[in-house]
Amino acid sequence: MSKLPTPAERLRSLLATAGSLTLHVPGRRCDLVGAHRFEAGRILLDMPIQGVPLEDPDTAAVLELTDVAPTSVRSRVRARATFGGWLGVHPGGGLALDLAEATLQDPAYGRDAEISVDPDDFAAATPDPLAHVEADLLCHLTDAHPDAVDRLARLVPPHHLHGVKRIVPVRIDRYGVVLRLEFAGRARDVRLPFLSPLDKPEEAGERMQELYAQARCCRGGH
Repeated sequence: MSKLPTPAERLRSLLATAGSLTLHVPGRRCDLVGAHRFEAGRILLDMPIQGVPLEDPDTAAVLELTDVAPTSVRSRVRARATFGGWLGVHPGGGLALDLAEATLQDPAYGRDAEISVDPDDFAAATPDPLAHVEADLLCHLTDAHPDAVDRLARLVPPHHLHGVKRIVPVRIDRYGVVLRLEFAGRARDVRLPFLSPLDKPEEAGERMQELYAQARCCRGGH
């Protein structure tokens, strides 16, 4: 199996790039847009304290987020994440969630798997180097370089391409690119691993050129 980010790294990437979160506390649901950050092992929420009914001393709370593919594909939801813990006031103002549990649902780790991540592992992990530029990279590849997508498709095992209607890049991280193969009534994701993981966004171009070079050695068509 190709190398993947650890579930903790994946969760950190999801939280770092999420445009919105949903906060659940007893008797209340709040949708937060651009109002969170992770700091010193806690998820900080930039929202009025009086907006949430806090119990004494802490309130059980759950944060949920949904990750959606930036490219136009069927079934755009790529992952879901849940963070549970205790909500309280942090010294800088606003609210802070002290993490007690975190779960990841992502088909890349198993179609129906719900993976539990230890809060300490989550805090120690770092977001993927491409997390903040992934959407731009995928959209640019899809819109400006469809020929490059065709070249990448040469790296897909031929038996996976029978009946394929469309191929769209749906994910990119430090370990490789994922192509979504769309068929008449189903879809399949295929990961194309980089020769070596990248450490910073500036290395993405070099890694992609390495994939194109591999593709030139493959068959000329599907």
